[in-house]
Amino acid sequence: MPKLKAHKASAKRFKVTKSGKVKRAQAYRSHILNKKTTKRKRALRKSAYASPANEATIKRMILK
Repeated sequence: MPKLKAHKASAKRFKVTKSGKVKRAQAYRSHILNKKTTKRKRALRKSAYASPANEATIKRMILK
């Protein structure tokens, strides 16, 4: 069988930490930023962790 390919879109969006958690960027930061407060936009810069329910699926997609 040929080697499995990683899902490249997912591989660019997620990183796996040393402890095995999946790191992700926050949503709602790309457009329509006028109505969002500066405090809210600043908080959205920080990274977050993917839900434990989705971790196995994401790890399988990025093959790491």
